[in-house]
Amino acid sequence: MDATEPVRRRMSRQKSRDTAVEMALRRALHALGLRYRVHRRPVAGVRREADVVFPGARVAVFVDGCFWHGCPEHATWPKNNAEFWRAKIEGNRARDRDTDARFAEAGWRVVRVWEHEDPAEAAARVLAVVR
Repeated sequence: MDATEPVRRRMSRQKSRDTAVEMALRRALHALGLRYRVHRRPVAGVRREADVVFPGARVAVFVDGCFWHGCPEHATWPKNNAEFWRAKIEGNRARDRDTDARFAEAGWRVVRVWEHEDPAEAAARVLAVVR
């Protein structure tokens, strides 16, 4: 069963790029002196777009929403249309694992940042991988 039409309309209006969380992380990375590209597909033949990319260091950063990616701390499972949403979120998790594996095979390191993480702490984690 698909999502109901009102839910589909509401969810389609959710920003998928340049979200407040992503912008806060980018500001924190910039403050650390890091320069990067945004919303790029770093691996040829893999249709997955990283939120922040460090081409020289071959590091791709993904900012994952707690709801959409099933955060172990904050995931919520909707009661309405539960089967549809469980399949959708589990599918996102499977795609994330596949993305991580494909990027690793291509020589890239992936950093995943949850939306609930402190931007400064997440930026420090990214800095450690980039350096």
